[in-house]
Order: sequence, then C-alpha cells, then structure tokens
Amino acid sequence: MPEGLRGRRTSGYESGRPDVLAHVPDSAGTVLDIGCSTGLLGAALVARQGARVTGVEPVSEYAAEARQRLAAVHAMTAEQYVATGSTDMFDCLIAADVLEHLVDPWTTLRDACRQVRPGGTVVVSVPNILFWKNLVRVIRERRWPRDPELMFDATHLRWFSPDDAVQLVAGAGLEVVAVEPRYWADGWRLAVYRRLARTGLGPFLGVQTIVRGRKVA
Repeated sequence: MPEGLRGRRTSGYESGRPDVLAHVPDSAGTVLDIGCSTGLLGAALVARQGARVTGVEPVSEYAAEARQRLAAVHAMTAEQYVATGSTDMFDCLIAADVLEHLVDPWTTLRDACRQVRPGGTVVVSVPNILFWKNLVRVIRERRWPRDPELMFDATHLRWFSPDDAVQLVAGAGLEVVAVEPRYWADGWRLAVYRRLARTGLGPFLGVQTIVRGRKVA
C-alpha cells in the first residue's frame, strides 16, 4: 500500500462497523465477510456471539492483520473468491462497502449468495452517490473527483443510489427485509435529516445505504 494511504483510509476502511453489525442476527454462527479489511467487524461478531467468521480481503497488509482476529482469511478479491467454487456454507454474508470496487458487483453478489444457507441473512452497504454534498461537489468542480478514499475513491468502479442498492440485493435473488440510510450526523442535525427523509429529499440525505436481505431458498 502506498505510503500514507493507509493513514488517510483508517476511518473508512478499519472499523468495527456497528451500523452493519446491528443488521447481523445474533443467531448467525458462521459469517462470510467479503472485504473484511483488518477484521474488526468480524472480531466484534466473535466477541458478541462467538461466530466463526471467514474473511475475504485482497489487500495483503489488511489480510495479515485480519488473520489474527478471524477463523480464516482468503487473501484475494471477491471475484477470485467466488471463482474458487467454495462449497462452505454460512448463516450470514456481509459485503460492506466493497461491491462498488467490483467490475460486476451484481454477478459477484449473486454467486456469493450461493454460500448462504436458506433463511440466511445478507447485509450489503454501499455509498450513496446521490448524497447532496457529492452532487454539489461535482457541480462545483465540473469534473468527476478521484480521491484516495471515501465516496470518490479512485478505485470505485460502480456507483449506487438507494434504489440501485435495493435492486442489487433483490437481483441476487434475495428478499429485501430492511433498508437503512446512514446519516453522518448526530444531535439536532440527525433529527433534521430524519424529518427530511420523509420528504422527496430522502434519497439525497444518506451517505451510505445498508440493505438487509434474506435468502428464501
């Protein structure tokens, strides 16, 4: 990893993701975390419910750290992992802010869901390209930004609105059971966002969209 890049990415890429954790059932005994980074989310699942967590992480530096926290870590891309044809089965699959980095996230997610047991849970988190600050920036700069991190990370290949995120999960053959916009705000600002979310401005307020799906068969 280029010098200094990890430091700039720490807040976005190395997190226990309590927002995602909240969507994982307490009953999930086995979890596949695609894009597990350093394994902090998986470690939180181990601590909370004793889950056996398997990670997939292409960045070798992150994968090495994740191996200290998780039951197993595959140091490869999500596409490479699904291409292995693994027959391991899981109660829950997590793809938290990784699918936007893939050439074909729709096919990759659908293929990965083959490893989810019937009745199992799939939790997907993707950035919301319609977030109002993103749109303002594009209009102001009159170009598509390419940053080392966050929404305009130069390694993002796909972009999702909240509706796109729902269609991504439904297109993988899952029943959509919950959709949660993530607001990077608290206090009175959060209260304002939640009130405005009930209006036509809703799709433009969340920084991320979390979608929870259930495998019905």
